This record gives sequence, C-alpha cells and structure tokens, in this order.
Amino acid sequence: MNPSAHERDEAWPELPFASWKDTAETLHMWTQIIGKIRLKLSPWINHSWHVTLYLTARGLTTSPIPHGWQTFELRFDFIDHHLRILKSDGRQHLVKLRAQSVADFYREVMAGLEDLQLPVKIDLMPNEIANPIRFDLDELHRSYDPEAAHRFWRILLQSDRVFKKFRARFCGKCSPVHFFWGSFDLAVTRFSGRPAPSHPGGVPHLPLAVAREAYAQEVSSLGFWPGNADLPTPLYYSYAYPEPAGFAQAAASPNESNYSPQLHEFTLAYDAVRTARSPDDLLLEFAQSTYDAASRLGKWDRAALDESKLNPPSREDAA
Repeated sequence: MNPSAHERDEAWPELPFASWKDTAETLHMWTQIIGKIRLKLSPWINHSWHVTLYLTARGLTTSPIPHGWQTFELRFDFIDHHLRILKSDGRQHLVKLRAQSVADFYREVMAGLEDLQLPVKIDLMPNEIANPIRFDLDELHRSYDPEAAHRFWRILLQSDRVFKKFRARFCGKCSPVHFFWGSFDLAVTRFSGRPAPSHPGGVPHLPLAVAREAYAQEVSSLGFWPGNADLPTPLYYSYAYPEPAGFAQAAASPNESNYSPQLHEFTLAYDAVRTARSPDDLLLEFAQSTYDAASRLGKWDRAALDESKLNPPSREDAA
C-alpha cells in the first residue's frame, strides 16, 4: 500500500536549518558529551566505529559501554525528552532535555554518572567545529525546542531505515549505519578492500592520527547532514576517498543531485527526498548511482562485492 501524502509528510517532516539553528547547535554539543563518554571507555575499533551513536525507536543510544565489571548505556529519548542513564545493576538516572546550557547539561550528566558509581573524565573540547568552547564553560548554547529535536530524530529514523536497505546490497566490508557526533551526521560507508593514501587532515579540531586511521582504506560513504550556520541546507551526501579521476563529472542521479566542489561530494537536498512521490526510491537511486561512479572510476572489484555474492538463506530457512 502506498502511503498518503500526509503519512509521507509525517515520516519525512520539514526541518529547515534556520528554524532550529540554536537547538541544533546545543544538541550537537550534548551529543558530543555523550559520545565522548563512549569514546573514553570503549576499546578502539577501526575507523572510530567505537564512538558512534545509533538510532532507536525513541532516539539515539550509545549501546552498552563497559565500566569495570559493570555495563551502562546512555539513551536520548526524543519522544519524552530525556536522557536515560541505564546501569546493568538495575539502577538508572534521568536527565530532562530542556532549555539549559551545555555547561549545565555536562554537569548534570556527570553528576548522574557519579551517583551511579560510573565516574569518567572526558576531553572537554568539542571536535570538528570552528571556535569550540569547553563543555564546562559553554553558556552560549542553551536552546532546546522539543518539536524540532523530535523532527530531527524522525528524519534520522527514516534515513537509517533506507541506508540499511542500501547497506544490504553490499558484500564487502561495510560500516554499521551510525551517527557521528563530531560532524553531527548519519552515515554508512563501503570499503573497496584496498589501502588508501595517507589522509591530509585539515578537519577542525580532529587529531591528524584519527583522520588518517579513519581513512586508511578506500571508501565510498553515504550520509545525511542537517546543515549548519555556514551551509544551512539539510542534505544527503556521497563522497569517495580517495576521489577517483572523473568523479566530479560523473552522471549521478536523480536530476536533483549535483557535485559540490566546496564539499568534494555529491549532494541531494533533503527537501527533494521528502517531497518525492517515493522518498525511498529517490534516496536509493542517489546512493546507488554515486556508489557506482566511485567504484567504477576507482576500479573496485565490483564482481566480488556485489550483493549477488551474498546468497542469504530464505526467511523460512533462517527461521
């Protein structure tokens, strides 16, 4: 059954960046604090996959984090608007999501962890943004619009669902669909299986060693980004590292997509997807065509990586 226009608009809501700029910037810092807690306590996984957040039916989660013999999890809930700290001994702590400064949010989260006997110290400087302010000193970012945060989560939820369809087509090494709190975007990344040239760095407030490890292998990456003050357009993106010759001139589709010399990636405006008759089909078309360009021009071993090699069992056999 095809969804109605109303159902489509509910699932894929409007969210122009200007309408929630202050909330987006505050929430970005809150997710960085939570992500850095996972970073501090988790064993390193290649390409920084140990630091990301994941979509849930109510928001975003760290997934379980080890703390000695205990385990805990931090979950953003964008329906009831709180952060829940859950510990494996059954105890929990709630932090209400409301208009408050980053500094106050940081102190409240740390107090909650101390109360649960889960002490942790994190690096207090934000990553991947210009002009960062230490979390414990940031009184500038203090906005929270519950409706905007809820809409943002709904967009992530739909994007996550479609990205997982796209991920399922690939037989090679591939990341989970995960949310990077540094760049504040949802992404899934395919790998050719070959090493890549050393990354030049240049990402604001991101250590060069981290950037080089993240891009140590050839990739084609798909993502959703809600925009920022300098580029206030929510969009889907697709890039290749290293970028093969001719990638910028590739014939990507749909027609609404284009290559950005500024970003060195193909982009597709979120509004083009959400207003499409079939958002899933349009987004998958963008994802597939840009991957086709990256892998073809980069001379990936497509025959070995194609979904036809997966040969999954039938649903009946799997059950």
